Amino acid sequence: MTVAIIDSGGSNLRSVAKAIDRLNKSYVITDIADEIMKASFVILPGVGSAEIVMNELRKKNLVDVINNLKQPVLGICIGMQILFEYSAEGNTKCLGLIEGDIQKFDESADLKVPQMGWNKVTFSDQKLKKFNNYYYFANSYYSSIQKHTTATSEYGDIFTSVVEKNNFLGCQFHPEKSSEAGEYFLQYFFQKS
Repeated sequence: MTVAIIDSGGSNLRSVAKAIDRLNKSYVITDIADEIMKASFVILPGVGSAEIVMNELRKKNLVDVINNLKQPVLGICIGMQILFEYSAEGNTKCLGLIEGDIQKFDESADLKVPQMGWNKVTFSDQKLKKFNNYYYFANSYYSSIQKHTTATSEYGDIFTSVVEKNNFLGCQFHPEKSSEAGEYFLQYFFQKS
């Protein structure tokens, strides 16, 4: 079993790799289509902007590769946001795998933007309640609640913290920076097939 961590121009690749390593999974950090397609699991990591990441994926001819993946795919932070159709960050057309848009937190609502730190994540599915916990966030943009939302958090408004459609799972938080809770969430991802 191999995990492909896509090098999509965002940072945080090493933190994700260390988290995977702690779970005793073999991984490769790659932007090679063949390695990504052959992996058992794929991770789109994220620290960066939607515009930069999408430009990198286009430049590396990985948009169609990602859109056609059948194995479990996890998008983390910006990796989750680019699963959607559009991001207000850089007026960016994204992968379009999940319906909806990404918008910026309202700075006029006395919120510090970006949201930085620990926030509660609440899953709607009774079977996933064991994952209700505090996770580490670092984001200025978010998805509002929609039909593929499986967990929510609150920062001014209630927003999507986990989304899932078919083989694509996205989390707005950083499991690799979320201690034991993040480790359990990654284990949940690796149980998918």
